[in-house]
Order: sequence, then structure tokens, then C-alpha cells
Amino acid sequence: MYVGRVMHTDLVTVAPDTPVADARDILIEKGIDHLLVVDGDGHLKGIISDRDIKQSWASPATSLSVHELNYLLSRLTVEMVMIKRILSISPDTTIERAALLMQENRIRALPVKDGEELVGIITTTDVMGVLLSAIGIDQDSRRLVILVERDRVGVVAEITKVLKEKQINIVSLFAWPDTEYPGVHHLVMRVPGADGDRAVSALEAEGYRVMTGYVPDIAPYLTPR
Repeated sequence: MYVGRVMHTDLVTVAPDTPVADARDILIEKGIDHLLVVDGDGHLKGIISDRDIKQSWASPATSLSVHELNYLLSRLTVEMVMIKRILSISPDTTIERAALLMQENRIRALPVKDGEELVGIITTTDVMGVLLSAIGIDQDSRRLVILVERDRVGVVAEITKVLKEKQINIVSLFAWPDTEYPGVHHLVMRVPGADGDRAVSALEAEGYRVMTGYVPDIAPYLTPR
């Protein structure tokens, strides 16, 4: 899946000289967490989030009167508090890459540019939704895990063949490395909920050790079949 397929294109933008108070009202009215800041030519100049606004609103100037504080806040503009070092991506960026960039940079949104043109925005919520859908979590399914050796060629084909012979569909399939046992991957499958027990029985009959829930000690499941 690519960012261009899931990004938001109905962009909500503000000018750099927009009062922060107005930006806050827009976020509330639209029910969003980020605003893209663009100049008169539509060029991206920054991004501002609800968190940035809340931080700017928390003034340490407690010696000021309420009138004085409100006056200062009314003079505060988006340009003064927005993030100016912008990390952007292109529509052909994969969802996985976007998720990695967000995690590495500890950000919650990425503007999307096609060349110099601002064409969209994608958030952590969007990325999480795609990834959850990809692993089948939003469907009625049963989660099965088999520990496999990373370098064992053909192991996925062997496992899927067992299920194919029983006419059991695989809703989703992915793997991740175990941090405690180098070279071992958790092969995570989801099958239709109604076929869960049959899938476990079929796999175990072929010598595979299937985990269907949390296992504190996975050592017994490491024995080669």
C-alpha cells in the first residue's frame, strides 16, 4: 500500500500570520490534530499541531494580569510556534516507510508533496488503520503463530500447503524476528474464526507447534519439527 492511496487530500491550511487562537478554533471545528501552513503561493512553510498550540498557550508569565496575558496571546501567530523543519514524503512512499519515519522522528503527521506541490497529509491514525486492516485484525479471524527459522527456505510454502489441502483460507500472513532468539521469526497467520480449530489440528498433525495465545516461555516451541 502506498501513501497516495490513503492520504487526506481535503487539506486544511492556514497562513503563517494566522493568530494561534484562530488556528486552535479551526482544529476544534474540523476535528483534526494538524494544520499545514502555506504561503500565498501555496508553498508549504510549516506544520502546527494541537500539541504545539497547547504548549504555546501555557505561559510561565504568571506575573502578568489576565488582560495583559490575553493581549500577548492574541498577538501570537502560527509562524511563531509552527514546526519549520518539515519532513515530507511523496505519494509513492510505502505505508511501512511512512510508519518508520514517524517512529524514528517521533512525529504524528507527514505532509505529502508531489515535487514541490503539496498534495496531502497522512497521520499515525491513518497508518495504524492500514496496518491493522492488513493483518486482518478487523475481521472475524483466529490468530495462529508458528516459530520458524529465518533461513529455512520453503517453510512458508510447506505451512500454507497444509492449510490449502484442508481448504482453509489464510486471511493474513506476516512475520517478525524474535529479540531473544536470533534467527527465529514468529510467523503469524490469521484464518477464518470458524476454521481455527481445524487449522491448528492440521498443522499439529504435520509436526508444527502452534501458539494460539500468549506463551511466557517460547522455548518448547523452538524444537525443529
